[in-house]
Amino acid sequence: MQPTSEDPESFAPALPETAVDREIETLAEFDETVAARGTLAGHRVQAVDLTQRTDRLLAADVAGAVFLGCPMEPAAAAHVRAAGALVFPPVPGLPFDPYRGHLYTPDELFDGLSAGGYEATPDARAYAWFQRTKADGDVFASMLRSVHDDSVSDALDELLAGARVVGVMGGHAMARGTQEYAGAARLGRTLARAGFTVATGGGPGAMEAANLGAYTAPYADAVLDESLQLLGKAPSFTPSVTDWAAAAFDVRARWPRGGASVGIPTWFYGHEPPNAFAAHLAKYFANATREDGLLARSNAGVIFLPGAAGTVQEIFDNATPNYYESRGEPTPMVLVDRDHWTRKLPAWPLLQALARGRSMEARIALVDTVEEAGEVLGRMVSNPRRVK
Repeated sequence: MQPTSEDPESFAPALPETAVDREIETLAEFDETVAARGTLAGHRVQAVDLTQRTDRLLAADVAGAVFLGCPMEPAAAAHVRAAGALVFPPVPGLPFDPYRGHLYTPDELFDGLSAGGYEATPDARAYAWFQRTKADGDVFASMLRSVHDDSVSDALDELLAGARVVGVMGGHAMARGTQEYAGAARLGRTLARAGFTVATGGGPGAMEAANLGAYTAPYADAVLDESLQLLGKAPSFTPSVTDWAAAAFDVRARWPRGGASVGIPTWFYGHEPPNAFAAHLAKYFANATREDGLLARSNAGVIFLPGAAGTVQEIFDNATPNYYESRGEPTPMVLVDRDHWTRKLPAWPLLQALARGRSMEARIALVDTVEEAGEVLGRMVSNPRRVK
């Protein structure tokens, strides 16, 4: 019996043992699966170009398989549909792939920067598409954004499986060339050298600085100092994102084998381009999904550098599951800069009041410097493991 929209329960074939086992995200994985198992039944093939695999598609058992955005010849597409597979065809004209199987890289999002400037890059074109469609009420556009963001979340979970992730939060306005930026970079380097995966909001300012620190962690300390000097020539992404990004790629070209970290940016804020020092970029359209996802995946704790409204929001977004223990044991929260968090924006007294008498009380700390932050968090967490 062929599965139909009227009979959804008939679309229930036996699946491979785990979700990871049944996901195929590259052409090499496709070939290996067909060769080793002789079947694609129950598999999910995600954004793989199959136009050169018609013979294998015609020969393989595809009952219950799902093809998400996989280009294929018309004869192959017709055959796999008739044989019991679901086919979600590629969507033409989009500046992004909603079915993508992997996170973005800086090179991918900034492709074309040197030739045409930032406006020519996939990152800028995706933002322009978002601006055109976010308020028009088109259910198709909103569905594409949701499918894209879910694909990104799936790829992010696969990347971070088993890793010990520390989130570093802070504002986008922190300029290169400042002591604050250098401090955030040293913090990222300290965490990476301690074996943690550094995760940030993936944008400029404090976020870029922490990713930069993780990037330079495999090198001698002098490399970070030199990088900070070079980046200081383009202190901000305004007025020119092109110049700001180009300076980062110059640093990467000089020291090409940097350490890996994660950035989780969003197209919701068009004024915040992603930074080039996070090896893995999980970029979202929905900022709420991005914010909650970043904090939820910071399973080894979060360090909050001085910031404004956005950072205050993140403190209490993170405090809530720690308060209710809805994600299990509370994770560390370290606030940096005593004067900022007790006088300028007194979030610390409220956080203390919330934590009093609860298990999270022993998992919060207020420190004066980024050096103290790394030491305090390190004492709270043991046996870190990071992504590569």
